[in-house]
Amino acid sequence: MWPNTDQTEQLLDGARQGDGDAVNSLMDRHRNAIQRMVQMRLDQKIRRRVDVSDVVQDVLIEANRRLAVYLDDPAMPFHLWLRHIAKDRIIDAHRRHRGSAKRSVDREQPLVVPGNDRSTIQLAAQLCDAELTPAARATQAEMARHVEKAISQLADQDGEIIVMRHYEHLSNQEVALALELSEQAASMRYLRAVRRLRGLLDEPKQES
Repeated sequence: MWPNTDQTEQLLDGARQGDGDAVNSLMDRHRNAIQRMVQMRLDQKIRRRVDVSDVVQDVLIEANRRLAVYLDDPAMPFHLWLRHIAKDRIIDAHRRHRGSAKRSVDREQPLVVPGNDRSTIQLAAQLCDAELTPAARATQAEMARHVEKAISQLADQDGEIIVMRHYEHLSNQEVALALELSEQAASMRYLRAVRRLRGLLDEPKQES
């Protein structure tokens, strides 16, 4: 989901040297990833009043404004820094348009994973082992819907880390940095989330 880090580093070097084109390219190449992140986390009711693209634009404007400070002391990879800004803008949108206090730094509302996309199919195949390997397209779509529904039923922390790992494609190290955890703690949280997700997926089998 997030752009190649080697190219990002080259653009960051250009930005440090005052290259305006490098700054513009840096922001443009992360736009789609930010949009995907916002789409998964912005409340559906709020989307009736706030367009996803407006939130994305706010993120990029804020990132541009704060870029010099980041370049002086890059405490985390650039995409994680952008992700942190995006998360704050999503929380701000919920505060303004729902009039409610912040409920969670990591998750403001049920996550909306992209319907039946490659990430969902891959996750379904991983959780169901060989069940999907020879499956027909219809079976894959059915399992994808089952996975999407199960993710929405997970507790906040569990759903968030599943999305970070399988939809944002962040490594365990990146998740640890983003959530301010040790790598071991991030790994344990992920394994627990996968176990709980697999348990939800197994429930219909137990009932049948």
